[in-house]
Amino acid sequence: MLDEQMLPDKPPALARSLGVAGVLFLTLSATTPASSVFVIIPGMLQEAGTGAIWAMILASLICVTTAFIYAELSSAWPVAGGEYVAVAQTLGPMAGFVMLGVNVFNNVLFPPVAALGIASVMATVAPGLPAVPVAVAVMIGSTLVAILNIRVNAVITGLFLLVELAAVAVVMVLGFADHARPALEFLTHPVVAATGQGFVPASAASIGVATTIAIFALNGYGMAVYFGEEMHEAPRRIAGTILAALGLALLFEGVPLLALLLARIDLATLLTVDDPFGLLVRQRGSAGLSALVSVGIVLAIVNAIIACVLACARFFYSTGRDRAWIPRIDDWLVAIHPRFDSPWIGTLIVGGMGTLACFLPLSMLLVLNGTGLVAIYGGIALAAMAGRRSGASAHAPYRMPLYPLAPVVTLLALAYVVWTSWLDAGEGRPGLIATAAQIAGSVLWYKLVLCRRGQWKVQT
Repeated sequence: MLDEQMLPDKPPALARSLGVAGVLFLTLSATTPASSVFVIIPGMLQEAGTGAIWAMILASLICVTTAFIYAELSSAWPVAGGEYVAVAQTLGPMAGFVMLGVNVFNNVLFPPVAALGIASVMATVAPGLPAVPVAVAVMIGSTLVAILNIRVNAVITGLFLLVELAAVAVVMVLGFADHARPALEFLTHPVVAATGQGFVPASAASIGVATTIAIFALNGYGMAVYFGEEMHEAPRRIAGTILAALGLALLFEGVPLLALLLARIDLATLLTVDDPFGLLVRQRGSAGLSALVSVGIVLAIVNAIIACVLACARFFYSTGRDRAWIPRIDDWLVAIHPRFDSPWIGTLIVGGMGTLACFLPLSMLLVLNGTGLVAIYGGIALAAMAGRRSGASAHAPYRMPLYPLAPVVTLLALAYVVWTSWLDAGEGRPGLIATAAQIAGSVLWYKLVLCRRGQWKVQT
């Protein structure tokens, strides 16, 4: 147990040791293109059929506008707290703490959700693996790796990233090598496979739902800001890193989707099977190649978990520095390892919470995660507009083009996502309710705890 009296009044700073490449490796690892391709995009195909191409295009436009917002706010405040710092600086401390509260769930719950999916991905190589023990082992191992120096982790995640991009490249090569249908049909006549009816036109609603899935698949580019305090010349360089991360995610997620739909495989099967990309590899490649790709996907998931634990630990480091919790917890979160220069106790806390979450039902984790992404994107869009209006972000080296187009488009798109989510009584509506509960809980903590200490203020 640490002695509070031994901790300094001013928390030690994170060491600046990363360049653009290191932050890009970490950010793209968190975005995890291979996991999105093999795990998330199949849901788009089942929902919208070949209309998934339109969904990817629409999601790309929305993510580009959101990336512009992230780039401007991050260049103004390249702080480990990320979104909540920018919101607090532009919309006020209570709005900032609400963003902090939502992000706690959004950041902490992704690693266990991803870890619980590893056993199913490994089914083709090692069937029968128990999901929870595997997830727990991955969470513990990833946490221990995340304690190491951030430059070591940048190298590790970079190597893993090369493996997962190789798996995605296999899909692209196999799909384009022997294509069976013209790509233009996907835009002019998008169709969905209907049981007993062959193909029917994809509806605007189904493409809209698939678009929300695509936004989630592409998400992660804004995570670069969590590493801003460890990046050399962050105000000048972080915007370009965020935009590059999104550009690479679009390339390695959009192109494989097109390659799959072009492949000479029965289209109805591709649109309905649970593992269409795996099917492509098995039919156009070989059993050995399929096993290698499965291993690559597992490495991609582990890589994403490591990157997310790293980012989440930095996020919590910032919350501890801003005295968001009780004093003992705050002091633990800002403790820096003397050798690795990492927020090591915060990393252990994040990993510990993720490990315990592995014992919860996956459906509960998904509901608890809610629609936090909607609240986060909406918060930074409003923050960008407020920062421009008040001049709070005027010092940002990067300024988004065609302002206010990006925040307006983002807010309109999020309104549509909220509407479609509310219509989905199975998952969307409970997710919205969970996010509303997180917002209410954050307001209560701010009013009942932080306000009683005096004015809460974030450090930049």
